[in-house]
Amino acid sequence: MAGRGPLKKAELEFDVVVLLVAGITMLITGTLLFPVSAGLLPYYENGLYGLLLFVFALQMVTLGRTPFGDAPRSKALLATGVAIAAIGIVTCFIPDIFSRVPRIILSVCFGPGGVALMLQMVFSKDKFPKWRQYGGIFRHLIAGCTAVYALSALIGLLIFRQDMLSTPMTAVVAILSGISLIYLAFTLQRVYLAYPEAIHEPEGDVDLPIDRAMILLTGIFMVLLGMLLVPVSLGRLPFSGSAQIGLLMVILALQMLATGNSPIGPFPRTWLMIIIGLVFVSLGVVSCIIPGILAPPLTILIGVLNILGGGLMLKRIFTPIIKGHGRGSGPVPEILIRLNVVQVAMNVVSIMFGTSMLIHNLIPGMVIGVILAANGGLLLYLMHIMSVIDGMQKEAVRSSA
Repeated sequence: MAGRGPLKKAELEFDVVVLLVAGITMLITGTLLFPVSAGLLPYYENGLYGLLLFVFALQMVTLGRTPFGDAPRSKALLATGVAIAAIGIVTCFIPDIFSRVPRIILSVCFGPGGVALMLQMVFSKDKFPKWRQYGGIFRHLIAGCTAVYALSALIGLLIFRQDMLSTPMTAVVAILSGISLIYLAFTLQRVYLAYPEAIHEPEGDVDLPIDRAMILLTGIFMVLLGMLLVPVSLGRLPFSGSAQIGLLMVILALQMLATGNSPIGPFPRTWLMIIIGLVFVSLGVVSCIIPGILAPPLTILIGVLNILGGGLMLKRIFTPIIKGHGRGSGPVPEILIRLNVVQVAMNVVSIMFGTSMLIHNLIPGMVIGVILAANGGLLLYLMHIMSVIDGMQKEAVRSSA
């Protein structure tokens, strides 16, 4: 029996998810800038810049969507997206480590990028002329795209010239941008529901499903975090723990929104899961922008989720082995043995990481750094194993055809 209400299956395309995440980010940023401008709240600019860079990189890696338009997914585009994601991650963690580089990249992505997208929409035969001819929901699509692209160009100017507008006026622009992004997301979802043929997979010679792309980005996040924690623990680098927790919350939320995978295991991708994911995004954005305000409760939340998730996954792995399921069916392929070993190691590391978050000074900072880097490496190796298994399955299908 199909679920109803919040338990109904959510047919939400990933580009709609990314637009919602970007819209929530801008809406929360604009709202928080008012108390920030009045001196009521602290403000961590690098946290916002790092998060925005990560969102741009996410689109490039998962959808082949650059700030200047769609492009076939290639190894070069994937490498560029990964590099931008890495810059965004480090920008969040280490204050001012890249100086003006994040601002320059973002001003180019928002400014010339917004102008380029506007020109493409106007002059492309498959966009503005046809959308205007179709009418109906496509008029809303025109309005949404126009607002998003125009405000994007303005935000690019504001990032490049921060003194161009007062902070309250900048907040208004950010709020309008957030509203327009959310409006475009809902409009695009309505288009997809009415015209399923409008949904298309990213083109290119790189076959990277969204779940693998999220594993890739999460692995890079963990490796960089682990590597940076070593000099941080030695007092050689400053560190924003609040932004680190915030970005991790956003990454966990994206996994929930994209595939239904949560820190404690996979769930059906229902509207309840979407709502929980958006709440996680909101908490993560606030933690990235406002230092310290949500760090303690989010640290406890992520610690508990890591321990629960690791424990439950170990139970799923070992229960069939203990009960003897699958015995007598022949030798187990080596690739599946490696997959199980990697999953066991990852979940043990997850429990250790969660425990270290709940009990301070239980594990030295340098050791935590090594643990996290190892977890990231295991995630990247897991992605490799899954790709090998996919290749074996495709080869088996071709052989039987």
